[in-house]
Amino acid sequence: MDEFLLANEQPIRLSIFLGVFAAMAAWEALAPRRARSFGRLQRWPSNIVMVALNTVILRIAFPVAAIEFAATVHGAELGLMGLLGLPGWIEFLIAVAVLDLAIYLQHMLFHAAPLLWRLHRMHHQDLDFDVTTGSRFHPVEILLSMGIKFMVIAALGPSAAAVLVFEALLNGMAMFNHANAKIPLPVDRVLRLFVVTPDMHRVHHSISPNETNSNFGFNLSVWDRLFGTYRDQPAAGHEAMTIGIEQFRDGRELWLDRLLLQPLRGKAGSYAINRRKS
Repeated sequence: MDEFLLANEQPIRLSIFLGVFAAMAAWEALAPRRARSFGRLQRWPSNIVMVALNTVILRIAFPVAAIEFAATVHGAELGLMGLLGLPGWIEFLIAVAVLDLAIYLQHMLFHAAPLLWRLHRMHHQDLDFDVTTGSRFHPVEILLSMGIKFMVIAALGPSAAAVLVFEALLNGMAMFNHANAKIPLPVDRVLRLFVVTPDMHRVHHSISPNETNSNFGFNLSVWDRLFGTYRDQPAAGHEAMTIGIEQFRDGRELWLDRLLLQPLRGKAGSYAINRRKS
């Protein structure tokens, strides 16, 4: 199995990405949750080019993919999984859950330190909230995130299959929970008991700092409930809430050059957790 996954990792992940992206884009078009403030042509080119740029940079900076690294660590029986010697299916479930917890904690870290927030705020500065927002991250943040992921893999020792499934889930769920897609409220209430829904994550993209610093999960919703960062709804309601941050609100800020240079521009602002107002 590991040999098959290692040989086909890129086409598997690309197929999942394109399939989920197309499905979410169609859902947004057919049943949007909110009216758009900016047209797709104003936002999507920069967001999509950022995804392609990050992919190229990652391949250059990390010639060994995460699942290849996981296969090496797991094959040598290193890390926590190697010490515990649990059945494969239990190892798989633990690995996926622990990797998801690591992403939750990493997300909080990027909101806690003003320097890291400068990188992460590019994701939040998007002036609308849709499927492309889910993949819009600064290249330096992407590199740091991959470095953290490698450290977690080294400590945990998960199988290549667990890492591939987790990464596919993370990418797919990031597009799902950033989608401008309408879900019936009773369905949303049930879904968010288990996973992060668009309505749950949209609160995190509110212009209000106290709402921005909530709902950090990308996949499982349990972490926000467990660590006290869960917020049910935005104060202004989903239709009336303002998306983004207080800075960089001009349409010109959606262009690729402004996005890449944004960490160097202006003040860190009041959004970092240790600077927020009560």
